[in-house]
Amino acid sequence: MHPEQHTAESHTTGHQHHIGHEHHAGTASVTSGRTSWRTAAQATLHCLTGCAIGEVLGMVIGTALGWSAWPTVVLAVVLAFVFGYALTMRGVLRAGLDVRTALKVALAADTVSIAVMEILDNAVMLAVPGAMEAGLASWVFWASLAFALAVAFVLTTPVNRWLISRGKGHAVVHQYHHAH
Repeated sequence: MHPEQHTAESHTTGHQHHIGHEHHAGTASVTSGRTSWRTAAQATLHCLTGCAIGEVLGMVIGTALGWSAWPTVVLAVVLAFVFGYALTMRGVLRAGLDVRTALKVALAADTVSIAVMEILDNAVMLAVPGAMEAGLASWVFWASLAFALAVAFVLTTPVNRWLISRGKGHAVVHQYHHAH
């Protein structure tokens, strides 16, 4: 079908045509395997939101309980994945998917992005002298955590751009964003 032959039938048969393509304000931000930096940054910001919620919660819980660095990092990583997947699932569940399918979409959409982000931000937290031991009342802890998340965002955005341009990662969610 040529683009000029867009029919009601092609519109109502679903959004599989749009996998890997995100359209905002009437412009395609993914075309022929090329993904805009804006699309990649939006996907990374979405991922960062879930990761940050879990990461901060894990760091706060581990630090408040006086845990050493490694158990705190493990908790933060687990919670980052839980919240990252939950945010994606929330959106696709609203689009009408069942829980099992929504979980599959979230796993396909976010696993690589969250993994890269978690490796980066936890490496930064562990590399900053005294950050993990600083305690919740210390500006060193919070500044280090903010810096770690910023580094993770900057370095994960190109990864997401590459994934989306190949129809993977956050691209698998785009078809459901158009459902509503």
